[in-house]
Amino acid sequence: MPSPYRALFAEPGTKAFSAAGLLGRMPLSMMGIGVVTMVSQLTGRYGLAGALSATIALSAAVLGPQISRLVDRHGQRRVLRPATLAALATAAGLLLAAHFGWPDWVLFACAAGIGSVPSLGAMIRARWAALYRGTPKLHTAYSFESVVDEVCFVFGPILSIGLCTTWFPEAGPLLAACFLAAGVFWLTTQRATEPEPHPRERDAGGSALRSAGLRVLVATFVATGAIFGAVDVVTVAFADERGHKAAASLVLALYAAGSGTAGAVFGLLRFTGAPERRWLLGVTAMAVSMIPLLLVGNLPLLAVALFVSGLSIAPTMITTMSLIEEHVPRAKLTEGMTWVSTGLAVGVALGSSLAGWVIDAAGARAGYGVPVASGAVAVVVGFLGYRRLRRPASGRGGTVGQHGEREERHLA
Repeated sequence: MPSPYRALFAEPGTKAFSAAGLLGRMPLSMMGIGVVTMVSQLTGRYGLAGALSATIALSAAVLGPQISRLVDRHGQRRVLRPATLAALATAAGLLLAAHFGWPDWVLFACAAGIGSVPSLGAMIRARWAALYRGTPKLHTAYSFESVVDEVCFVFGPILSIGLCTTWFPEAGPLLAACFLAAGVFWLTTQRATEPEPHPRERDAGGSALRSAGLRVLVATFVATGAIFGAVDVVTVAFADERGHKAAASLVLALYAAGSGTAGAVFGLLRFTGAPERRWLLGVTAMAVSMIPLLLVGNLPLLAVALFVSGLSIAPTMITTMSLIEEHVPRAKLTEGMTWVSTGLAVGVALGSSLAGWVIDAAGARAGYGVPVASGAVAVVVGFLGYRRLRRPASGRGGTVGQHGEREERHLA
């Protein structure tokens, strides 16, 4: 591991909470695609599969920020455990309903309950921010966590789709639930690195979403999430049409590998200039990289195209986390990070659902039009909101209280 990354783990407890975060985040890449694979295996209905995945994402979009707001007020341990138990109970109900062929409304009701799963990525990043706020190490930490996210997206789809197609259809989501339980309960035993809650500030300023800059980030990532949701569903169908459904996991793994590779390199670099410019460039690159997907005709070319597309994801997400710190009060940092995840979740819901219906109506190749259109929307929203990102609110975040600190973040 390069020395800037090794230096992150000099503080006691950092290795343990990072490992727990890796384990607990595996469902992020496993549950949605596992449900799509499971339902398509059992029913052959990609429209239903995409709609259920969308329901999980929309539910997480509604419940996730509320859970994170409670975490900011009361601490991670007191909130994460009951929220996780609720998610696990409804996940068990979804697997039973799918296995025994219960009515569709039961499937949707259980899928909605899975949305109470906490945003482990926000929890881990909040711990890093509590340790390294105001130092260049925080940029490296955010980069490392983006690489961890992509590790999950490399191995998660392989495990989920592979288990669903070679063992039994419910195996992927079942393993995802086990990872969630283990990760959350391991993380919440680590009290020494848990960020201090802010109960006295629970009514100060209302929601973190009152920040104009945060609203721009969330709105842009709704469209970005639609890219991710559509690519997952369409890639499974694309591989299925060519008789190699299980290969979809390897193709999606390369998509994540491209992002992880770029994120690892990005974390070693030090930048000057405004982070909002890098963010807008990243969003534009993500959109443009979707266009070649309309032209590929086989799985090897698709894998190459998705690897190249993935190179812009992690750098954009890392820069987004830095921008959140500039636009959100410190006492609402976890909530602010979760709102971006919420925007992604809403987009994943819209993208996966729309892609499912396009696939059913016109085939998998036509489905790649959904991420292309979503990328175009992301660019438009990003350009329209760019001016708001150039004006961080004074006194917000942990690193923008003074001009010199903002310059330090730019250098980081």
